[in-house]
Amino acid sequence: MEEMHYEGLIIRPPSEADSILLQVTLGCSHNKCSFCGAYKDKRFTIKDQAVIDADIDYASRNFGFARRVFLIDGDALIIPQQRLELILSRIREKMPWIQRVGIYANAKGILRKTAEELERLRDLGLKIAYFGLESGDEQVLRDMKKGHSPERMIEAGRKVREAGMKLSVMVILGLGGRDGSIEHARATGLALSAIDPNYVGVLTLMIYPGTPLSARVEEGRFDLLTPHEMLLELREMLFHTNMTRGLFFANHASNYLPLRVKMPADKQKALDLLDSALNGQTALKPEWMRAF
Repeated sequence: MEEMHYEGLIIRPPSEADSILLQVTLGCSHNKCSFCGAYKDKRFTIKDQAVIDADIDYASRNFGFARRVFLIDGDALIIPQQRLELILSRIREKMPWIQRVGIYANAKGILRKTAEELERLRDLGLKIAYFGLESGDEQVLRDMKKGHSPERMIEAGRKVREAGMKLSVMVILGLGGRDGSIEHARATGLALSAIDPNYVGVLTLMIYPGTPLSARVEEGRFDLLTPHEMLLELREMLFHTNMTRGLFFANHASNYLPLRVKMPADKQKALDLLDSALNGQTALKPEWMRAF
């Protein structure tokens, strides 16, 4: 039976739930983040063009109702420019009704592209990039082996925005542990302000078994935050986040208090809601309802 070619665990952003998922790489080219176990079973590879073309052909015949394509795995923007242009051109040729192509991007992949190359990708249909900032705190980024300083992370995020693509930035509550919580929150808010993305997606740290961070937790070298401390951190992060427009989401399945904040208009209302939750007047999501 003919079908799309998928290998291993498939991950996509919640907002791409209705998109055609086109697997163009396996794994993540960085794959060193201490907290992430998503791609540990895959060696990074760019898939054969013949396989990608076959999947585009299959999608063109079977998913005429879809209006978006999302390129997986972890950081498909790392694909060399010529290959990526070819993939986007084939999508446009075979599925001219597609309105938007999205992609996961890390700082390495973004910074390797010139401004002109990013603009070319945008013109070929790549309209949104999902970027894992995780933290704006230098120590946290170093501890979590993200591979870049806050300054380089900010540079990468701004580069995407300046190329005319939409940018969704992901950050993680609790990533600084108890000792670094407030510094992580403030620095992340300041970094988000400097990037000024279209969307911010706030996740709450959950521990993947077998990762370096899980070992630190088990050995007592990293203290996880309580739900109350997570809310304090979220409030501090939001307080220091100043966006000129866009949405600040904290509605991932991992979060204790779902938030959808239109920035900057709804910021104070969201801070008031967080204060209500911190005072025990607003209920939190029970632990059993949280998920990766």
